[in-house]
Amino acid sequence: MNLGLSNKVVLVTGGSTGIGRAIAIAFAEAGAKLVIAARNADKGNEVARFIGQAGGECLYVKTDVSKSADVSELLRKTIDRYGRLDCAINNAAVEGQKGFLDWTEAEWDEMVDINLKGVWLCMKNEITAMLEQGGGAIVNISSVAGLIGFPLHAPYVAAKHGVMGLTKAASVEFAKQGIRVNTICPGTILTPMLEQGFANNRANAELATAMTPMGRLGQPHELAAAALWLCSGQSSFVTGATLSVDGGWSQH
Repeated sequence: MNLGLSNKVVLVTGGSTGIGRAIAIAFAEAGAKLVIAARNADKGNEVARFIGQAGGECLYVKTDVSKSADVSELLRKTIDRYGRLDCAINNAAVEGQKGFLDWTEAEWDEMVDINLKGVWLCMKNEITAMLEQGGGAIVNISSVAGLIGFPLHAPYVAAKHGVMGLTKAASVEFAKQGIRVNTICPGTILTPMLEQGFANNRANAELATAMTPMGRLGQPHELAAAALWLCSGQSSFVTGATLSVDGGWSQH
């Protein structure tokens, strides 16, 4: 299937590791020009080098998505380098685990600032750029935790539900201007970080597998394939949608 992504300019936040890294590489393989944003410069530059050595084009920009100045600079550098922004995948996020009553206000603020405010700040700047050129596609990475509740993750669950709301609001507001906004809700995706965690606790790995109706965990390339489709012309009449890539987890 020709997705028509060759020479498209694609921004991926949280693009230095895990799901974001897989998405960035998948877009590069489809012929897109990449911008990846992340806080970890070593890992971000490593991904940019990897894409470049494979014949692709990639710019890394050190970015904290919870800071307005950082996000504005990210979009400025994107436009300065490529002249436009066709697609954006807002993936940057952090997690944590504590009882509902144990979260401090500072911990709550950090979790919500990165996972929800960061998506809003990115969308504001991305949509501004896309309006000037007549359209574009945005994919926000939420979670199955944006669809259902989980114990010990209250601020994460709240923020990921909020990402769903931002997606729905923006999809309606900017549909006539040619900007499509959709959400992907990953289930348990077997990233290197998750693999390391499961290696230290096999019981958690077995539990995650048992809770997935397909009987296995997802692979990063399966999540990346969904992002590619939602940014391509193959999904031209799709906006405001939620695509669960979770092996059926959210259908429990």
